[in-house]
Amino acid sequence: TANFEFPLITKAGVRLDVLLNATTRRDEQGNVIGVVGIGQDITGRIAQEREYTRLIDTANAPIFGVDTNGRVNVWNQCAM
Repeated sequence: TANFEFPLITKAGVRLDVLLNATTRRDEQGNVIGVVGIGQDITGRIAQEREYTRLIDTANAPIFGVDTNGRVNVWNQCAM
């Protein structure tokens, strides 16, 4: 099983960001005979993540993230 993110252009020319989860189908001998996949439109999620990143990067205050072990693992320019 593998996940792939890629852009998809609709017939109308609209770009969508898609997350595809795919796995191979195999016959009794283990030969690949096809692929089963499920695609999900993640355009909105990607846009939210970009906006979130932009807000953090342009904030006039230090912002940082801490992992479950108490280590700082994310920060913006003001935190440096």
